Amino acid sequence: MHFNSRYSLLPAKLYHHQQPLPLKGAKAGHFNTALADQLQWSEEDKKSWVEICSGQKTFAEFEPLAMVYAGHQFGQWAGQLGDGRGLLIAQILDQNNQTIDLHLKGAGSTPYSRMGDGRAVLRSVIREYLAGHALNSLGIPSSNAVGFTSSEQGVQREKLELGAMMLRTSDCHIRLGHFEWINQYQGNLLPEFTQKCIEWHYPDCLKAEQPILAFAAQVIQRTAVMIAKWQLAGFAHGVMNTDNLNITGSTLDFGPYGFMERFRPNWINNHSDYQGRYTYQQQPSIGHWNLWQWLNNLIPLCPAHYEKEQWKEDLAQCLEHYEPTFLEHYKFGLSQKMGLPSFHQDSFDCAMAFLRILQSEQLDYTQNFIRLQNKEYEAIKDDCLDRHQFELFLTQYESIRDHQDTDALDAEMAKANPQYILRNHMAQKAIELAERNDFSEVERLFTLLSQPFTQQPELESTADLGPLPSDVPEVMVSCSS
Repeated sequence: MHFNSRYSLLPAKLYHHQQPLPLKGAKAGHFNTALADQLQWSEEDKKSWVEICSGQKTFAEFEPLAMVYAGHQFGQWAGQLGDGRGLLIAQILDQNNQTIDLHLKGAGSTPYSRMGDGRAVLRSVIREYLAGHALNSLGIPSSNAVGFTSSEQGVQREKLELGAMMLRTSDCHIRLGHFEWINQYQGNLLPEFTQKCIEWHYPDCLKAEQPILAFAAQVIQRTAVMIAKWQLAGFAHGVMNTDNLNITGSTLDFGPYGFMERFRPNWINNHSDYQGRYTYQQQPSIGHWNLWQWLNNLIPLCPAHYEKEQWKEDLAQCLEHYEPTFLEHYKFGLSQKMGLPSFHQDSFDCAMAFLRILQSEQLDYTQNFIRLQNKEYEAIKDDCLDRHQFELFLTQYESIRDHQDTDALDAEMAKANPQYILRNHMAQKAIELAERNDFSEVERLFTLLSQPFTQQPELESTADLGPLPSDVPEVMVSCSS
């Protein structure tokens, strides 16, 4: 590995050094060889992956640390939070010379654990491991993982479950909540911390007349693009607290996530979300709300020559980039998924008509975009109670595509519509087998989701292609992990 140990150069109040506490009887779960290669792991590192991914082996080049941060959780100020069960164990350079964090999850309690035990269970580790891989394969910026390990040690949740650890990777673990903590408890550290965030993650902003405003605008734009990509894939994060969004616009900490199946925009995928704050349809507005909270923490950075009210206005103007950036990427991506020209004035209205059909008929989101791509119009219509509604849509759809380069549109469509997503029941089957020490289904899903846009008939199963029957209870997912 090629180390670039920089977070520990920040003031010591921002973290706590400690070693991971390995679980008893650690054993191999799954190893992401392609990612290890991308991260320039040596052959010796690869041979030691179980020891590294279970906290038994750390590195002389980096002393493991838990970060402190704060946050708004479910819309309420939660005060001091932090890495309660995870440790940053290294920062290394990948093949593109980009610094990547190695973060060990389930590594034991820290000063920021509050009432938690610092552990993770096999169930939640497998879900995050597969989802990070799925999102990256879909082209959605996200944390990933080099591997995970199971153990013989029990961890108490609603019931006794197997403990596990996962070595998560991300381009950044600095969250919006870091700024909230600093501003609330250690305001004198804010200028230095912000400067380092810009130097490390947005160096081009240093050339701007006002680097902090340029930094704020770019964080906002990247977050908007990320959430647009979530919406296009039908991905619901599930727990969009300010401490679960980072400053680089890459998906992080999505424990009770869900890939939407039957198109229900108000679907509550996290059953700890009693008010439905983090439903799929709420994600764009929650992103805006979180960023507004974050911008408030940049007010103290007002330059000496600035009027404070003008500084507030300029920060607020940065947020004005959010909605147009989101809509630009969402509308363009939706046109791609539909096989419609993005420049046509009626393409977006036509796409929304299709989504209304999926919603009113409770049809599967991913499956029916594939049907549309394959021109299986009769199959979609046969699933509709209101067949006339679909016929009206199809008339408009075909009229827009008339006189267009449909081969080019179809090629774009094939790039935008995955054949496979990680449905909750798919993950659940892999979990149930893994709890019996059988990781074959984790391996199958990992391979399948590596190429989600390519049909893999030799690898797929019928259950991968659609939702469970409507009379079968859906898999329940909560914040318990």
